[in-house]
Amino acid sequence: VQLQASGGGLVQPGGSLRLSCAASGLTFSRYAMGWFRQAPGKGREFVGGINWSGGSTYYADSVKGRFTISRDNAKNTVYPQMNSLKPEDTAVYSCAARGDGIILTTTRWDYWGQGTQVTVSS
Repeated sequence: VQLQASGGGLVQPGGSLRLSCAASGLTFSRYAMGWFRQAPGKGREFVGGINWSGGSTYYADSVKGRFTISRDNAKNTVYPQMNSLKPEDTAVYSCAARGDGIILTTTRWDYWGQGTQVTVSS
């Protein structure tokens, strides 16, 4: 199983960025997908998740109203759209897959991908 996150970069405060996570080696449509981030010197944080069909999404309070997660099961890809970015959103963002549905923690996910760096700075 491979999960490859991409789309990170440098963006100014108030800007937007869309990440993606492409999955292979699993039946993507059977897995909930989660997004996480880890800032320098801090622990991993749950950012948001989407269920297998895309019909349910969950977000951390810190990103609610600014981030939107969607998925395309035909392309085995999940996308977090990040708007109104703040300097405190700076972190390495990574994705994970879970066969038993979304869990709002950073543990008990089945598969993890490598991260992509997001830097919010002027």
